Amino acid sequence: MSVTTTVRVRFASATAPGPCLSHEERMRLFAEELDALRLQTFAKVGRDDVAHVKRVRRFSVAMEVLGRAAIHWSLDPVTFAAGVTALWLHKQLEAAEIGHTVLHGAYDGLDGAAAFASRTFRWDIPIDEAAWREGHNVKHHGATNVAGLDPDMCFGEVRLTEQSAWTPRQKHQLPVLLGVIFPAFAFVMNSHFTGLNDVVLGHGDTLGDRSRESVRRSWERALRKYVPYYLKNYVFFPALAGPMFGKVLIGNALAELGRDLYSAATIICGHVGQEVKSWPAGTRAHGRGEWYAMQVEASNDFEVMLPLSILCGGLDHQIEHHLFPTLAPPRLREIAPQVQQICERYGVDYRRDTWASTLRKALRHVGSLSYEPTRGGRALGLDSTAP
Repeated sequence: MSVTTTVRVRFASATAPGPCLSHEERMRLFAEELDALRLQTFAKVGRDDVAHVKRVRRFSVAMEVLGRAAIHWSLDPVTFAAGVTALWLHKQLEAAEIGHTVLHGAYDGLDGAAAFASRTFRWDIPIDEAAWREGHNVKHHGATNVAGLDPDMCFGEVRLTEQSAWTPRQKHQLPVLLGVIFPAFAFVMNSHFTGLNDVVLGHGDTLGDRSRESVRRSWERALRKYVPYYLKNYVFFPALAGPMFGKVLIGNALAELGRDLYSAATIICGHVGQEVKSWPAGTRAHGRGEWYAMQVEASNDFEVMLPLSILCGGLDHQIEHHLFPTLAPPRLREIAPQVQQICERYGVDYRRDTWASTLRKALRHVGSLSYEPTRGGRALGLDSTAP
């Protein structure tokens, strides 16, 4: 029988309203303010959001055409580098500001957004859409940083929180993260979400069971994205260049590497760090206020200029995304100051720092988790009781 852990979020702020209020009352008021902000923001969703994603898509397509043409016809390093940069911009936008947002359902049911319906959308990235929706939308967002429920707390050889069990293979997890996962982020994410990591490497992050049907399904989901995607980028387009096959192959690989490194740095900064909260198996929130507080305290925001935020798909506002995952990035940017103010009023730990500092802290934390624990895992910022 699993143990249910009662969550009690500590308050960091001495200025929270009503210091004599009970924990339950504070969480109720906290939820009411965030609910009001949610209703107010979703009431504005519509034409402007659709226009934004269409503009980004037009720019993305233009960058793909420009990038592939420049890589193909370039006779000098400058033109070649410009082509690689343009193709990277296309791949980055398709993965983040467009693809990630669309697959969350941000544009479902909006007038003029039929091309961005979450159930029929296919993104230009080698990650299976159905597997991603199950592993990310349902499991990760449904139980962020709760052990046994969130598959993103551990990626095989790499544990990201104290709640994931340590094994000797994790002694070298920081080099694995930087040398394998970062440069091949999309490939690794597809193998993670489809369960192929579990099948091939014997991990237990995603698959659930190892029946013949589950194994077959994992291979099918992984290969139906890998095969056409890599054939297009590493066979078809290079073959069009004839004797310049190698040049186009390298250009495509560099654009892919840029997207994977940028995306990996974005994702790890939003989810990892010594101060990021995680919880043991069986933890559950008691009420909407505590659920909101868990989403906030399991996330980081980081500061970047608007163009870089667009390339992050708005995930520099990971806190807001975890609170309202179906909001498009412009809305996340819009509500961030209000979310921060609400959290500060109720003593909920809202973290925001520079990207460089956040990445440095995240990598330092991954390195610290490579050592064998000398004591049991801890749930940061929680007072937990088990009945």
